Amino acid sequence: MPEVLQAPLVVEFPFTRSLGPVQSAFLTGLRERVVLGVATTDGRTLVPPVEYDPVTADELRDLVEVAPTGTVTTWAFNHEPRRGQPLATPFAWVLVRLDGADTALLHALDVPGPDAVRTGMRVRIRWAEERTGAITDIACFEPYDGEPVPPGGADGTFEDRVTGIVAPARLDYTYSPGRAQSAYIAALSGRRIVGERCPSCRKVYVPPRGACPTCGVATAEQVEVGPAGTVTTFCIVNIKAKNLDIEVPYVYAHIALDGADLALHGRIGGIPYDQVRMGLRVEPVWTDGGRYPDHYRPTGEPDADYETYKELL
Repeated sequence: MPEVLQAPLVVEFPFTRSLGPVQSAFLTGLRERVVLGVATTDGRTLVPPVEYDPVTADELRDLVEVAPTGTVTTWAFNHEPRRGQPLATPFAWVLVRLDGADTALLHALDVPGPDAVRTGMRVRIRWAEERTGAITDIACFEPYDGEPVPPGGADGTFEDRVTGIVAPARLDYTYSPGRAQSAYIAALSGRRIVGERCPSCRKVYVPPRGACPTCGVATAEQVEVGPAGTVTTFCIVNIKAKNLDIEVPYVYAHIALDGADLALHGRIGGIPYDQVRMGLRVEPVWTDGGRYPDHYRPTGEPDADYETYKELL
């Protein structure tokens, strides 16, 4: 039985967004240990606040401070916390309606087990020691059996308001290629590039997918392509990626390898970025020990005629 290939993969990027006046006041308030809601035209107080009434779509701007204490309305226990969650030990996810609010706020409740949490229990905010103006300024909720804590009457006026946030987005997963891509990867280890031909339309797909996306039939016939190819389209990258040791600007291109009916992508090197062009003939460059081409460089051949690659754009 052939080896089943697996590899851990991570897709990660920082999502940056600006804040309107309501969200700005809410997050700045958390930094100052104040929880702000917003009043609707029918007298409700929404926490977390929104900038438009979810019922009437009216613009909302009247900020109202609510208490740091509240009541659990519903909950679910998390036995195995994951990376980046509020607590490293088992905890409960809870919806808490803070005193003075008409809606509930989702956060973590620090309790030792599911028997220690119940709908209707009283809780209070545990503030983070270091606060920056983010929802994580609330470290978590904790059980509370004291007297209700009245709000201080803050109106949302703060100095040095938070105007934007950066929320990291990350997906960790394990990738296991199927038969077709396993054969493609095995060929790359021998510095060969192979695709698969559709038995119906006869197109050769690289990398192979195991089935023809046009005809919907399985593919099995292997076809070696390239190694040279033609740049069909490209982009100039001007922003340096984290953990990628390539100086900007550089060019990333779609490359139609000779004999293939699908363009793959790769970096173009060995030529100034502003001289890369459609139709440029290129070949792969392998590094010692590399499992795939490091980049593609010009072959020195004349540019390909547009008619030869226009269907692969």
